[in-house]
Amino acid sequence: MPSRRRSALLACLVVDAPGRPQQAILDELRRVLLDGAVLPGTPIPLAEVADLFGVSQIPVREALKTLIGEGLVTHRSNFGYTVAQLTPQELREMYIVRETLESAALAAAVANATDEDRAAIVAANDALQCAVHDDDPVAYHRHSRGFHLALTRPSRMFRLLHMLESAWNVAEPVQSMVHVSRHDRAALHADHRRMVEVFLAGDVEGLLTAAEEHARRLNAVIATVPTDTGLLLPTDISSAQ
Repeated sequence: MPSRRRSALLACLVVDAPGRPQQAILDELRRVLLDGAVLPGTPIPLAEVADLFGVSQIPVREALKTLIGEGLVTHRSNFGYTVAQLTPQELREMYIVRETLESAALAAAVANATDEDRAAIVAANDALQCAVHDDDPVAYHRHSRGFHLALTRPSRMFRLLHMLESAWNVAEPVQSMVHVSRHDRAALHADHRRMVEVFLAGDVEGLLTAAEEHARRLNAVIATVPTDTGLLLPTDISSAQ
């Protein structure tokens, strides 16, 4: 099992030339983790990653330290680096953080939105509709993030938006929407359609109400994400570390 996971990580990394600078190493490792290309808990073999990039272990270790700070990687003595795992409770907490930050940005987003912003929201919703129609859970997960960020981006609250993206990133390796039912994805998308309608109508109160209803449904759906597949870390193990 460990060797398969290590191989999966290395196979996902794209190295266009040896001797890449630390920032390029950081960007590529982050890309792979946010794509959900490797499962939470997957080992990140320091020496092998360094060999793949054609560098010493120092820039890879520094990149991994940054990813630890972002909540995407964990490090344990005698076990090395791994893709971070959340407990079910931590996953729910990250969704609450996201909902809180999003709600704080929505009123400003409606007030500041340009025609270009509104078109981006409609396009993001259309992409979600295609994913639902095609029953493509991976595309749905990816476009769901795009939709919610399109809703909040017009707020121009850049520090808040940075925190929101960071909160999204922490939960990305779980790929939650990939692991819920088709029916639940369709129900969540119905919420999205309602949010678009009231946003385009400039109805702030309606948007906040729709967002709150969506958050309640989303929290119930997240509670159905399987806890016995290795995606999430059992709470008792987490507390023992």
